[in-house]
Parts: sequence; C-alpha cells; structure tokens
Amino acid sequence: MKKIIISGILILFSINFIFAQKAKRDIVLEDIWKYNTFRASTVSEIRSMKDGLHYTALEAGRTGQLIVRYEYATGKPVDTLVNSSSLIPKIDIGDYEFSDDESEVLMSTDEEQIYRRSSKANYYILNRKSISVNEVIPVSKNGKQQYATFSPDGKSVCFMRENNLFVKNISDGSEKAITTDGKWNFVINGACDWVYEEEFEFARAFYWNKDGSKIAFYRFDESKVKEYSFVEYDSLYPTNYTYKYPKAGEANSKVEIYIYDLKTEKTKKVDTGTAEDQYIPRIKWTQDPSTLCVFRMNRHQNELELLLANAETGGTTLMMKETDKCFIDIGDDLTFLEDKTHFIWSSDSDGYRHLYLYNMNGKLENQITKGKWDISAFYGVDEKNHTLYYQSAEVSPMERHVYSIGLDGKSKKCLTNKKGQDHAQFSGNYKYFINFHSDANTPDFITLNTSTGEQVRVLEDNASLKGILEGINLSPKEFFSFKTDDGVTLNGWMIKPPDFKSDKKYPVFMTVYGGPGANTVNDSWGGRDYFWHQMLAEKGYIVVSVDNRGTGYRGAEFRKCTYKELGKLETIDQIATAMYLKRQKYIDGERIGIEGWSYGGYMTALCMTKGADYFKAGISVAPVTNWRFYDSIYTERYLITPQENSSGYDDNSPINFADKLKGKYLLVHGMADDNVHFQNSVEFVTALVKANKQFDSFFYPGKNHGIYGGNTRLHLYNLMTDFILKNL
Repeated sequence: MKKIIISGILILFSINFIFAQKAKRDIVLEDIWKYNTFRASTVSEIRSMKDGLHYTALEAGRTGQLIVRYEYATGKPVDTLVNSSSLIPKIDIGDYEFSDDESEVLMSTDEEQIYRRSSKANYYILNRKSISVNEVIPVSKNGKQQYATFSPDGKSVCFMRENNLFVKNISDGSEKAITTDGKWNFVINGACDWVYEEEFEFARAFYWNKDGSKIAFYRFDESKVKEYSFVEYDSLYPTNYTYKYPKAGEANSKVEIYIYDLKTEKTKKVDTGTAEDQYIPRIKWTQDPSTLCVFRMNRHQNELELLLANAETGGTTLMMKETDKCFIDIGDDLTFLEDKTHFIWSSDSDGYRHLYLYNMNGKLENQITKGKWDISAFYGVDEKNHTLYYQSAEVSPMERHVYSIGLDGKSKKCLTNKKGQDHAQFSGNYKYFINFHSDANTPDFITLNTSTGEQVRVLEDNASLKGILEGINLSPKEFFSFKTDDGVTLNGWMIKPPDFKSDKKYPVFMTVYGGPGANTVNDSWGGRDYFWHQMLAEKGYIVVSVDNRGTGYRGAEFRKCTYKELGKLETIDQIATAMYLKRQKYIDGERIGIEGWSYGGYMTALCMTKGADYFKAGISVAPVTNWRFYDSIYTERYLITPQENSSGYDDNSPINFADKLKGKYLLVHGMADDNVHFQNSVEFVTALVKANKQFDSFFYPGKNHGIYGGNTRLHLYNLMTDFILKNL
C-alpha cells in the first residue's frame, strides 16, 4: 500500500513538473511591439543639483508635471520645486534646466522634432525667488525657439530661431538679434547643418563663456551644398521636403566661428585659417573667459589641431596637433581644469584609447591610463580629490566597467565588479554615482553607489520583469569565439532553441551591424530585439551575431583595419562566420540566413551577393548600397573621397554585384529616410531588375531611418518574421 501511494505521489509530481514546463508560453510579436510586455523599468531624466547631495526629476502629477527634488542618500523627496498646474500661464513641461545658481528654471513646451538631435519649442522662465513665484515669462513671443540656454550669470538667455541667433535680457525683457543673415538652406547661425548634427553628434552650435560676457557660435554657409528631396504624401498633391545634404566628395558647408560680446554688442570672427574645405567639429571655452578652444580638422579627418582663440581679437595660436595614418574620432572628453594650466585629453595614439594630461602649452605631462584596452567613456574629474572617473573595456570587448584613477595615473580602482556591463551617472560633486548594470540575460539592476563603489541602495531591480520572464520560453544568450582562416579571432553570441538537442540540425539566423567601432556582441541587456531573437529561437532557429573586423573596443588596429575598403574585410568575416557555423554538427549548413539594419543592411546585401554561396536568405533594412550616396563626413572618414579612392567605393558596393544574388532576399526602406536615403534601395532595385534577379521588397511611406510610429514596427517585424519562416 505504501509503495502504491509513493508511486502515485511520484506520478503526480511528474505530471505537475511536465505541466509546469508546458505552462511556459512562447513570445508573440504583440508582446514586443504593441503591449510592451517586456519593457524594462529604468531610472531616467535625473538631474544632479550643484551640491551633489540632491537631484531633480520631472514627474507626472495628478494635474500636471512636477519637478521634484530628491535626496541622493535616501531617495526621499525633499520638496516640489515646480508644479506645472500652478504656473501662470499653465504649460506642459517637456524639458527643463536650471540656471547656474539654481534660482531660475528654463522650461520647454510644445516641442517639435526636426532631425535626430534637433528640435524647436516654446521656452518659459520661472524665477523661483520672485514674489510672483508661479508666473512664467516666455523667452520670446515671436515664434518657437531652438536650444534656449541660460547665461552662467543667469541674466540672459541665448536661443536660435529661423537660422538666426538671439539673446534675451531677462531683467528688462528685451530681445536682440545677434545675427540677421540666417536663411533656410543658405545660412545657419547657432545651430548645425544636417551632416554636422548627424556625424559630429551635436545640434546646438553656440556656447557661453565662463562669466557670461560672450557667446561663441558657428555660422554655416550652405549655399554651395547640393540639395536632396523626398516626397511627403501628406495632401492631395504630395509635396517635396528639400534640405542640404553633402554626399561623399561633394561640397560641404563653409563653417566659420564668431564671438559676440554682450557689453559692446559687437561680433568678432575667429581666425581658423584660409582653408575652406575643413571641419570644425568642436569649440569649447577654456577656464579663461577670454580664450576659446577651436578644433580644426582637415577633410580627410586624419589631422586635428587645437587652436586657442583670443576672444577680443579673434586671433588664434596652435596649442596642440594630433595626426593619424587613418582617421581621428571626435568626442567630448576635452576637459579644461580649474587650475587654468592643464587639460584632460583622450586619444588612441598609442594604439588604444586612453586619457592624457597636458598643460596649456600643449605639452604632455602624463599618460593617465595605460594598457591594451580602450577607454569607452570619460565621466569627468574631481579636481578637489585629483581623481578621474571613466568606463573601459579592460576586462573584455564584451564588458564595460567603471573605474577611478588619480591624475598621476596611480591608485586605479574598479568600482563595479559584476560580470556584464556597467554605465555610470555621477552626481555634481562626484560623491555618488548611479550605476546601470546588466548582462546578456538580465535586465538593468540600478543602484546608487558612493564614489568609491560601495552600494548605498537599490533604485530598480526589475523584479517585475524578471517574474514575467520566468513564465516565458527563454534560452540563455551564450558567448563564443573562433579563429578565421585569416588567423583573426572573432567574438560572437548565440541563442539556441529552448528544447535544443545536440544531435539535431538547426537553421541559423545571423544578425549583423558590423560598422566602424560599433559592437553587437555585448554582455548587456538587448532590449526588444533580444525578445525577437528569442521568439525565433522558440520557432527552431539558432540566432547568432558576430563582431567582424572594424568593430570596437579591441584597439585602433582592429578598428581601423577596414580603412579605405569599407565592406571588404567585414564581409569576409561574416562569410567566415557562416563557414564556422556550417562545421558545427548541430547546424544545418544549407539553411543560414542573415539580417541587418543600416550598416547591417549594407552588410547583408554584400553577404547575399558577394557571399551568395553561403547564405540562403537575407533581409536588408534601410541599407547603404553605394557609399557615393552617403554623407561626406562619415563616408570620407573611412574611405576618403570617391575622386581619390573610386575602387574603395565600387569594389564593395552591392549594386555592382547584384547579378550574384542567389538566395531569397527582402529589401525594406523608409521613403522619408533623411539619413540613408531611399535612393540607395531604388538604385539597388534597378540593378537587381537589370540582372533579372527576383526579390521581395517593402517600402514605408513617410517613415525615416528608424521606421517607427503607430503600428509600423509591429508590421515590419511581422513582415520579417514571415519572410524568415517561409524562406529559411
């Protein structure tokens, strides 16, 4: 009798175990793109206050938006600084910034996006010490403004409108035009042209000096830049949107730097030399309010000079020069120290990106960080304690960790110790940092830490999402590496089906980006595409991604080896990946597919043509198909001009290899893509038709490079999933 009972219990346990296993459900696309089932919680829009002990956050209240002040140490709210419902007039706050002394708040509302980093809005000023504390003052009543910014003394606001620069005197309410020659598609004052915004990654192009007495600004003369148009299907008769877009080898804007003096109301031009065909990728005021630093770079982007400009005369002197046999990447690490005699600089001149200490004469005093690994972010310097904070890939190209180090290059300390990736956000005085940690299979775990790395408290553990994931059929993302026939070691990740069996053969779906300096093989949380890849694994596919040569965080030689031949080595490496996978006993080598977006779409098109013997199916989303169609700054950085390097452009253009297509191919593009123009797909379609090659295509009217909005992403991923299931 006892044996029967025990057997019954065992049978019941087995049934329950099987039921529990089966209870785990599969992912559907609506989870990802409609219901946001797997959206991770985060900590965002936190602004450190000057004391470094408090921060503010913009939150939704019952009747409007609130700007709430919190205490770092406890996370408790201290007070509400602004309640939009009590403002006169009432506005919906989209964004905000404080004046340097934090007595005034500049708030934006009714924001309109322009390009990736640019927008315009109505701005209002709130004086927190005013008798009428709820009354807000419009920055201007003459139309929406761009990039409104307080002067350091809080007495003025500078902004750009309709390609001209203005300054508002807060005390008397007057508005003065600094420039008057701005005109759409001709001259821009105080904001970037399209290609600077996209490739040098900034949009506001004016800067206050330290005491608020002067404004340095860019002037772009676009008159010789050719125009690009795309159709907007927004009325009975469609209209054209036309803007200036310099393609590779074509004329760029003429860029000049000016300095406006608020006291004399006079503008002085900065001497940046006689060459017109050059770049000025950054300007930055030094600690001396009368000295501006100007970055001057040649068109090939392999020579960079730091010029010191006298704000009174506009005259310049050379402070430092850096050259490279390939190209120099521009970033925002330049930091002038308060001692007025030194600055921090980052460079990969020794083969890896590191931090350096220079004096103001341009003499190197100390290489602060050293080693065969790359700095991936510079967070800043605590001058009081002579300590720098940075992020690096020292442990692995797949990992990121946060470090501190002395200005003398000593006392280096790793402040984060979990496997995966860490990203830090420091408080104003570097007393605290918020750490965002994740790994390939775990969403963000967000903590508040002291500057020495000790955890103070947990801000977000994503326990709710983790609970949801326990009920989903997920497989771990696994990392691997292999050596190609060229002797190059490549890193990759793989997601296998949940019921994977080593004696069974599976089709492979490869996903690729592959562009210069950009990695897809990261030990960090992958967001929505992670779940799409998991969904494909549930349907029986092994999903793989590999970082080819030219990607980042393995030193300058690995990253720059594709110079003048974009696409060549990258395609060889992706083909080598397919060959490696084909040799694995659990892979069906006749069923390998590949997909990518933007540069990844370009890589996919090359793999489906030059690598046609290795891939059964491919999907290109918004691909470059000929680098002659892409913008000057990005393309020439890696290929120089087509006039000088025609083979570098033509030998790796999918258009020139359309006749080699064998497998099933899907081409997708947004018809209002201002970045990678729809022209790329049109020309590839023309070449495929000429070669009598059959393919599938889908084009999204009114959608830009991101192809999103409403049901668009859900539709796109349904389209791609159906294509994979049918053809792979």
